[in-house]
Formats: sequence, structure tokens, C-alpha cells
Amino acid sequence: MRIRHFWLKKIEELWREKSIIWVSGVRRSGKTFLGKSIKDAVYFDCELPRVRQMMADPEDFWDGLKKKRVILDEIHRLGNPSELLKIAADHYPDIQIMATGSSTLGASSKFKDTLTDRKRELWLCPMLTEDLEAFNRPDLKHRFLRGGLPALFLAKKFPEKDFQEWVDSYWAKDIQELFRLERRHSFQKFFELLMVQSGGIFEATAFAAPCEVSRVTISNYLSVLEATYVVQVIRPFHTHKSTEIISAPKVYAFDTGFFCYYRGWESLRQEDLGTLWEHFVLNEIQGRLQTRDIQYWRDKQGHEIDFILKPRGKPPIAIECKWQAGKAENKNIEIFLNSYPQANVLVVSYDIKQSFSRKIGSSVIKYVNLADCISILQK
Repeated sequence: MRIRHFWLKKIEELWREKSIIWVSGVRRSGKTFLGKSIKDAVYFDCELPRVRQMMADPEDFWDGLKKKRVILDEIHRLGNPSELLKIAADHYPDIQIMATGSSTLGASSKFKDTLTDRKRELWLCPMLTEDLEAFNRPDLKHRFLRGGLPALFLAKKFPEKDFQEWVDSYWAKDIQELFRLERRHSFQKFFELLMVQSGGIFEATAFAAPCEVSRVTISNYLSVLEATYVVQVIRPFHTHKSTEIISAPKVYAFDTGFFCYYRGWESLRQEDLGTLWEHFVLNEIQGRLQTRDIQYWRDKQGHEIDFILKPRGKPPIAIECKWQAGKAENKNIEIFLNSYPQANVLVVSYDIKQSFSRKIGSSVIKYVNLADCISILQK
């Protein structure tokens, strides 16, 4: 049995803080498998009618439990999931609960209470470096092409049909049950276009005509995709300088596998690896730091820094992603440092074994591998 030690450790740490953990992430990211991996826990699939019936009276349900660890999978299928969790937090604090869903807790009207100060949240991202080791498949190019959903990653043959089945299930089980959107064709067309153009500047008006909906509807679609973790919206970092882009976001696909699938890639060329590495680094930062508070920087002449993190009370951290360190160019970094000379700059590359530094003017640029990058960000 494959054990995802990184995520199980996270759950144990969060349970020491609060009795309820909300584990969210896209469909088939492994939430069910993770829940069933927890020792001495009783598992309930809330998609089953008999399970929902058991929970119709929350007090009777909690009173009848014999185990102190409970997994409530797909809890949004309940009529009033917030009530069940709130009663548990307030009146049964000795019961540790892991509840799972495909969206942020407040994304759906079904959650009338977001359980402020009663829970901790864990975002189960597509597979991280630790997961590749847990599954004994360290081949990063395989991870790029298949993506980070475990079932698709581990499939013996390229799971072409599974990608489309995932989209169909996402529409039926997440979008319809949580948001009840109409116009399936328009929504899925928008989804497909975003996957193909992943990592690009987002302009809502550019999608309105091909999707046959209004600009307002496109903005609504984007909000739904972001709430269900299917896209990552990266907004620009700026200090209102006239030379900077201040409003146009970039949108990234949640997973390299879907990016490759919608581009029609069945194998990877050398020139594909750079953008896939950028996606992977973003996923690693988000999963390890459990944050969406990541930005990018761009000026009106097109100079760009991939990612910016702004720790509270500290200078910004600029991250440039390069598959090969030798291909890194310093021009964009130099121009960024002209505006932000106090910034810390990391160039994170796949082929770096030992970190090193170089000077640009009075600034020091660190060239690091992904593990060292994460370690620096966690300090």
C-alpha cells in the first residue's frame, strides 16, 4: 500500500490545533485514499443515501460513534454539512474529523457557516515531489505528461479517456451540485481554452466570443474554477509604478497532465520542459506552503518575473523558473531589481545539484534546486 507520508503528517499536525480538518482539492486528487489511510478512523462516504440518513440527526450520529477519528468524504452531499460539523466542534471536541470536498469551504451556498475558528484547512494539491517518492515513480517527465492525479499518473497506458471522464464528472458532481451553472458547452469550452493557454495573461473579453457568453459570465466561470482549485489565478505584484502591469492576472491550469492533454502532447520535446517546470514549481510552492498568495511581476515592456512572494514585513522574494540553469537570462532580473533592489531573487532549476550565488550589481542572486527553494521560502 502506498502511504502519502507528507500529507498524513500534515493532518496529524493540524489535528493538534483543531478537531476539524477541511481537506479540499480537485476531484481524484486522492482525498478518499488519504482518508482511508488514517489509522483507527471510521470512514463515511456521504454520497451514499444510507450514510446521509444516518446523519439526519447530528446529535444521534455523534453519540453513536465508537471511534474518535472520523472521515466524512464528499460532505457537501449532505443537506446542511455546516450544522453537522459545528455541533461536533462545539459539543464533541474529543472527536477528530477530516471532512473532504472539492471546493473552498465558503464557495457553495450549502455551507451556511464556514466554521470560523473551529477548523483547520488542508489543500491536497496534485502530486508533490514527496508523492513521487511515495509512489516509487521519481521520473519527473512522466509526472509532467500524466499529471499529478494519482490514478492517471499510475495508469499502465496513457489514460486519454480518463481525462475526458474527469471533466464530465467535474461538471456533474462539482459544478452542478455546488453551483448549478447552465450552458455546459460554454463552460467546458472555457475550461479547455484555459488549459491550452495555461500560464498566459487573462483577458475575459478574449474568451467571451468563442464561448458564446458575456464577459460577466466568463468572470463568473473563472471564479468557479478558482474556487474548485481547477485553475490558479496569479495576480500582478506592483507598487503602482506607471511602468508596471497592475491588473491583468495570469491563469495556470491546476495540473500539467491536463495542460499536455489539451495541447495534444503524447510525448515531450525539450522545448516543452520549461513551461511544465514552471507549473510544477508553482504546485510545489502552493502545496508545501499551503498558500495561494503568490503573484507575478511584469512591466509594460514585457519583462517578467515568474512568481513573487511577499512575506509580511520583509522584502519580496522573486522566483524565476528555469529547467536548465545555464539557460537563465539575467535581463528580466536586472530590470526588476532596478525597481526593487532589496528583493531576494531565486533562480530555481531542475539541473542544479548544489546551490550557488552570483552578483548582479549590489544584489546577490541565488541559484537553487526545488528542495532548497522550498526550504528558503519556509524560513
